[in-house]
Amino acid sequence: MNAFVALVHRDLRLAFRQGGDGLMAVLFFVLAASLFPFGIGPEPQLLARVAAGIIWVTALLAALLALDRLFQTDWEDGTLEQLALSALPLELVVLAKCLAHWLVTGVPLILATIPVAVLLNLDLHELPMLLLSLLLGTPILSLIGGVGAALTLGARRGGVLLSLLVLPLEIPVLIFGVAGADAVLAGRESQAQFLLLAGMLAAALPLCPFAAAAGLRQALE
Repeated sequence: MNAFVALVHRDLRLAFRQGGDGLMAVLFFVLAASLFPFGIGPEPQLLARVAAGIIWVTALLAALLALDRLFQTDWEDGTLEQLALSALPLELVVLAKCLAHWLVTGVPLILATIPVAVLLNLDLHELPMLLLSLLLGTPILSLIGGVGAALTLGARRGGVLLSLLVLPLEIPVLIFGVAGADAVLAGRESQAQFLLLAGMLAAALPLCPFAAAAGLRQALE
């Protein structure tokens, strides 16, 4: 556990020292969401109806920005080989790095959702459920992205391959995340959507680190 926490702390320290990934994701999220009123029109009712979908799509794309560097730097300087030979299982190494990625990108995106929701005229009664859906869904995006980053490690144009590999797997998260928030706006029961998101997170927590660790072992051979 001490090694796991130390690895998360190391990745967070490196991310804050570089200062680019989290800020880039938030700026992309805010700018991309701000473009939609220019494209579909400024009508408040129209924006309120599609706000949850806009926020989820832009958050998903923003979370992809830093995924191609999740293991790349450690792979290039040999740190990944040392981590693979350490006492900490490689699956926990993957989980620690995915957790650090979520803390650097996912949490700021959730916080940035509040002003973006106001900009898009989202109903304030829908905002807590939208934040809850993002709280459940963004860790899944990081975990699935970790699998894609491991499988494309060392590949040419790995960022493009990563997007092509990861985006289809993240579509169910997008669907249930938006559906849960929209159900609240329509006055329907939203418990099923959030339970599905929670179940997907519970499945991704053990499965994705094992899949990503297998990909890393293949890349290190």
